[in-house]
Amino acid sequence: MKKLINDPKNVVEEMIEGYVKAYPDYVKQLPENKRAIVTTRKTREGKVGILIGGGSGHEPAFMGYVGEGMADGVAVGNIFASPSPEPILAVTKAIDKGAGVVYLYGNYAGDVMNFGMAAEMAELDEDICVGTAITTDDVASAPKEEKGKRRGIAGEFFVWKAAGAAADFGYNLDEVVRVAKKANENIRSMGVGLTPCSLPQTGKPSFEIGDDEMEIGLGHHGEPGIEKGPLKPADEVADRLVNEILEDIEIEEGDKVAVLVNGLGSTPYMELFIMFRRVEKLLSERGIKIYRSYVGNYITSLEMGGCSITLMKLDEELEKMIDHPVNTPMFVQK
Repeated sequence: MKKLINDPKNVVEEMIEGYVKAYPDYVKQLPENKRAIVTTRKTREGKVGILIGGGSGHEPAFMGYVGEGMADGVAVGNIFASPSPEPILAVTKAIDKGAGVVYLYGNYAGDVMNFGMAAEMAELDEDICVGTAITTDDVASAPKEEKGKRRGIAGEFFVWKAAGAAADFGYNLDEVVRVAKKANENIRSMGVGLTPCSLPQTGKPSFEIGDDEMEIGLGHHGEPGIEKGPLKPADEVADRLVNEILEDIEIEEGDKVAVLVNGLGSTPYMELFIMFRRVEKLLSERGIKIYRSYVGNYITSLEMGGCSITLMKLDEELEKMIDHPVNTPMFVQK
């Protein structure tokens, strides 16, 4: 697969270099660690810091969401790999304003290990209190009764949104963690894969799928889904994803939800809006109100084809978090 790169070994460093040069009013690299990026905007003393992070290849996640109303800093890993503890700790020290820092990341073994190690170092060596909230929104990755084993996929966006707002509102560390965990508990996602991506270092497809096939429940790194079969029309695919989500979470007539139809990297907006059209119809027929909608490439997988659907059940508190303004290079909400 063709890619506009130089040396494959340098893609992450060159991407970061280009990103911080493109948005110097928003972000900067920390001199002590090139994988550590923090906001250039002034944040007040006493504000809880929000730190997100994960592997590269999911752009605009994670770097794109550092800014007002969301994250204060990000630790960047190799492609589809967790950042090491060193950049996580560097960001933690840079964004701490005396109220502690909350770590937000998906439920992957490398992230759990490395963010956990960084939290220990921050508390023992730097006397910085760290809170953690792990996203587990992918209904395809484990049964409902084992929700703690599920992957974090596009629903992470809503967790970052909620936690960033709570920190802006002046919530303390424990309260920001509570809001982030509450958001996660009220989020469900499910995706469909159409075509693989290829890692720059290998140039080979991340998984195999026929030209006339799709895979339901595929993970953001190409992890196996729950069913592979013939490609179906968009309405049938949306029906399957939404129904699986609604069977997993109690959303009733009269409830409000935020909806995210997330592209995985190469799916045109045309197709994403066709999917959203069906999602809106399905929810409307059930008397479920869409409070806010988001359609686009929010958390991708390089050039993978397909999309995911995320529903976030809202109450008054979560509505307040979702409504909060955001100003980042890759996402703005007024």
